[in-house]
Amino acid sequence: MKIGMNMLLWTNHVTEAHFPLVDTLKKTGFDGVELFLGEGDEAHYAKLGRYFSDAEMGVTAVAALAPDENIASPNKNYRAAGLDKLKWSIDMSAAAHVEVICGPFHSTFAYFTRQPPTLEEKQWSIEMLRKAAEYAERSNIMLAPEAVNRFECYLYNTMADLKTMVEAVDHPNLGAMYDTHHSNIEEKSQSSALKTIAPVLKHIHISENDRGTPGSGQVDWNDVFPAIKEIGYDGWLTIEAFSTIIPEFANAINVWRDYSPSEEIYTKGLKLIKEGMGI
Repeated sequence: MKIGMNMLLWTNHVTEAHFPLVDTLKKTGFDGVELFLGEGDEAHYAKLGRYFSDAEMGVTAVAALAPDENIASPNKNYRAAGLDKLKWSIDMSAAAHVEVICGPFHSTFAYFTRQPPTLEEKQWSIEMLRKAAEYAERSNIMLAPEAVNRFECYLYNTMADLKTMVEAVDHPNLGAMYDTHHSNIEEKSQSSALKTIAPVLKHIHISENDRGTPGSGQVDWNDVFPAIKEIGYDGWLTIEAFSTIIPEFANAINVWRDYSPSEEIYTKGLKLIKEGMGI
């Protein structure tokens, strides 16, 4: 079991300027950090990777696709561009020693057709994800697509849907991600959802209903942590919370206020996980 902190609380582009923060997270008790794969070249990510390795901090990452990179699109050029973006994300992740790439990259985040998902859209997505998984296998990186709530995605909202997709891709380098924030909206119970996705679960985000400090809101952690232990999950538990520090990113995810002080989020969030998991 490893505990991580998503750097999106502070930045969507980690640089040398954030190394002191990484050191603080290390001293606080975190085992690693999570990066957003948005910009930069291989040399940049290799520099990050060297620093994280020297600090003995593990790394996971988040990837996303732009509208013209939508692998669920009927436009084959968009699907090809999306596969290229996923390959770029994998290459940058390999340079930074990333173990898992998570996120809603089965389609474009916050893009809607104003219709329910079609079988063709899911098949296009599955085809591209299988190719991405084959590419990820070369670098021993796990892809973990994320089911997102209905206000931010229409293709995959529940663990039942996500499991069907992972089984259709049928590749050892592609599994599933679980996020307590999205499940708080879409699922009947956190424990039932965790048990549903357990056979293919590769990554977990610990996130409060309002994206603030875990344990300060309405997520039923007494349902979450016992279920995580029951299913025998032993991967990353990564805190994901957001702020208004980066206006462009905050606007993209509809964050209009700061929910909790950042230091409270990572210190109390870490305490919640350790107490909930008994570690």
